[in-house]
Amino acid sequence: MNVNVDFLGPNGPQGALASMIAKEGRLTPGLMRPFVGSDGRSYVTIATYVGGDPKKKESYKRNTVPIQANATLRRDEWKQLEQAVQTAATIRLTGVQDLIDNNCVMNIGNGMASTVLEWHTRSQAHQATISMDGVNRSQGDRVDYKHHYMPLPLLHVDFEINERFLQTSRLNNRGADVSEAEEAARAVTLLREQMLFTDITYAYGEKDTNLRNSIYSYVNFPDRNIDSLTAAWTSATAAQIIADVIAMKQKSLDDLHFGPWVLYIPATYETVMDQDYDDDAGTSARTVRQRILAIEGITSVKVADTLATNNVLLVEMRPETVRLVRGLPLQTIQWKEEGFLINKFKVITLDVPQIRSDYNGRCGLVHYSI
Repeated sequence: MNVNVDFLGPNGPQGALASMIAKEGRLTPGLMRPFVGSDGRSYVTIATYVGGDPKKKESYKRNTVPIQANATLRRDEWKQLEQAVQTAATIRLTGVQDLIDNNCVMNIGNGMASTVLEWHTRSQAHQATISMDGVNRSQGDRVDYKHHYMPLPLLHVDFEINERFLQTSRLNNRGADVSEAEEAARAVTLLREQMLFTDITYAYGEKDTNLRNSIYSYVNFPDRNIDSLTAAWTSATAAQIIADVIAMKQKSLDDLHFGPWVLYIPATYETVMDQDYDDDAGTSARTVRQRILAIEGITSVKVADTLATNNVLLVEMRPETVRLVRGLPLQTIQWKEEGFLINKFKVITLDVPQIRSDYNGRCGLVHYSI
């Protein structure tokens, strides 16, 4: 399945979904998830804000209201579909899940109302002064700001369920076929991982002088720390591998990023991690992986199956280095075409990475390759 990337910006919509949102003025996912009630009428469930922290579920009340539209799926069929989507969406998550687990996440609320993420980096102008009485005035410098922005596109995959096939499934008590929904969720999840570990770059508008109008990955972010591996790890000695990792850590420290770090390796290096590590005494009490994890600050060694061979990443798990910008949870929406014969579905999310550096270009991301 092909994954589409749509964008709503000041210069107009890009993509079919963005055009539909622009035409209708908004996209309310709840209104695009109608279900058939036990009385045969069509209903939707809408979450209404009732007060409190807008980021917590208890701040919303779910209301089921009738609508003047032809729904397709029953409530239980929607549950079956969503369960399949959410299960399939976690299969390939490695880098994205690490960001979530380490609280490297920025929730922007209503992602449909935000087309770009704007932020500033600022210089460090102030210095502390030493004095005995505290009366001497410290130097008052002006802080310099740089303005940046990043596009916030929608990631989605389309599929359809033929009305006749759906009715046949119901007649035979088989329920809705969720296989296409599973494939769609896997495709979106794969793209989310690829946006971290491959050369995928999504840009919008004119580039500024600091290349901050694009979504970059770990392997093409301009301010990442780069260098070469001593040798491909499939042929390197254990000592060479450890030397590479320690050198990567030092580059992060030199940029004033002090961990904790996750080491990402390609699938071709997975078995190398399980080989014995021979120390100077000639013993093999631990594996190469265990030796790497003995380095202070490195919390885990993980395989990223979308990372190209002979590429290794050391990523500081802090929001100052990378965060996941979330504006719309992964979900499914539905509408009809060709009268009532074709039921169109879309698995959609706004979930994109933001790799970061400071005003001086210092970054906690280190990329070694051959």
